[in-house]
Amino acid sequence: MEASTLTLELTAAPSAADLDLVDAGLHAANCAAADLDSVRPLGVFVRDRAGSVVAGLRARSWGRAAEIQQLWVRPDLRRQGLATRLMQAAEGALAERGCGEVMLETYSWQAPALHMRLGYRVAAQFEGMPDDGVRFVLRKTLRPTDQPNEEPSR
Repeated sequence: MEASTLTLELTAAPSAADLDLVDAGLHAANCAAADLDSVRPLGVFVRDRAGSVVAGLRARSWGRAAEIQQLWVRPDLRRQGLATRLMQAAEGALAERGCGEVMLETYSWQAPALHMRLGYRVAAQFEGMPDDGVRFVLRKTLRPTDQPNEEPSR
């Protein structure tokens, strides 16, 4: 197929099928270039007495690198130290896996101050988000350890 026979389409309403095709194509290319099967997920959760999740963290590690992907605390439980406990538990588990670097992305209306108090530093920031918001890419160096992580109290 020659490039001259192809057409370029620009749309503000892409179909789910077209987006899925792009995702699948990129995933196949990435799998051919890197061992994505060695990506290891990690979840840390706070549960109430009924067992419902009231706060949680989603992360993943790959080799010596780690990423905190999501951090959430139910609104009525915020500012009670749960986010800090979740972050510290995740960092401990990631350090046990041998991760030396962890990164995350957050917005100015989320919790950049929390992460900076925990030792994260700005690696990049992007102005122009809605309502004068800023998107931050933060990173922290971990100290890998052979010590088992204590089970977080419930």
